[in-house]
Amino acid sequence: MKRWLIVGVGLLLLWPASLVQAAPPLQEGAGRAEPDNEFCLRCHSNPQLTTHFANGDVLPLHVDADTYESSVHGREDVQCVGCHADITGFPHPPLAASDRRDYQLDRYRSCQGCHPKQYEQTLDSMHARALAAGNEEAAICTDCHGAHDVRPPDAPRERISFTCAQCHAAIFDVYRNSVHGAALLEGNPDVPTCIDCHGVHSIADPTTVQARLRSPRICGDCHADAELMDKYGISTDVFDTYLADFHGSTVQIIEKVSPDQASNKAVCYDCHGVHDIRPADDPQSQVMKGNLLKTCRKCHPDATSDFPNAWMSHYRASPDQYSLKWAVDWFYRLLIPGLVGFFVAFVALDVGRRTLNRWRRGGEA
Repeated sequence: MKRWLIVGVGLLLLWPASLVQAAPPLQEGAGRAEPDNEFCLRCHSNPQLTTHFANGDVLPLHVDADTYESSVHGREDVQCVGCHADITGFPHPPLAASDRRDYQLDRYRSCQGCHPKQYEQTLDSMHARALAAGNEEAAICTDCHGAHDVRPPDAPRERISFTCAQCHAAIFDVYRNSVHGAALLEGNPDVPTCIDCHGVHSIADPTTVQARLRSPRICGDCHADAELMDKYGISTDVFDTYLADFHGSTVQIIEKVSPDQASNKAVCYDCHGVHDIRPADDPQSQVMKGNLLKTCRKCHPDATSDFPNAWMSHYRASPDQYSLKWAVDWFYRLLIPGLVGFFVAFVALDVGRRTLNRWRRGGEA
């Protein structure tokens, strides 16, 4: 009885390995010189198939055939060996990685074989810099796109921000309650996702001087688009009046003339927030009238309670709104050209008169 019990236990322990060993030898010729997906899945369709690293990490080796075939790669008939180019048959070469993350960091480089442009862009990104600095948890291709289950990254569009949330959960929780994030999660196709502001593969450091100076142009990608703004009843004056005022004009000049020079002039997110942008009438909005003094004091600590009254809320002066400023604007619009025109005419008449006098004196002589 004990003998049969030992045999039975031995068979149970060897069963997963027997599936691998039972894989038929790779057939050469007949138009196939490397394993195809069907050959690979004879072993890797086994849900219990795993391997272990020296540190104890477990790497599942199971691949669900339906999941892979419905993925981006599966629909393009990409073969397993397209990514696992070092696999030419069975047995496979031993894993050199010390742990699971080390294996992932080694394997993702195969993405550049088909996606060289995107891979090159990532090399200059914040993620790549963090990785080079020793942060092994910095995002790599497969962290964002997956491995055997690669899907279109923007279908549905909110998938983009949920992908970023895998690492940036705290920021995502703030963003999802903002005017942009709330609309995105409701299916609005026009509001910005993370990549619309930060970029996709070449994500730059958002804390640099250059990023700060460039930020109004990022906002302008949407808020200077008249057709898009009309769709939501928002005027492009919100953006245009900022560019025309002291803050915006100064930021533009510095960006063009001295892009490495820091500026303390307000950019859009200083007033409206970064990931926590709220509608202007929201009680938590930084530009809502009740909160405006606090917002102004971030740059103007001595601002009095009357200080925010100087802000025109991005409205253009008109006879109905800010009529005094409208009148002063038009006064100078008429006065300055009038004065310039008067003096040009005065000089021209004087030159003409002097020329005529000289001509007459010359004729009399």
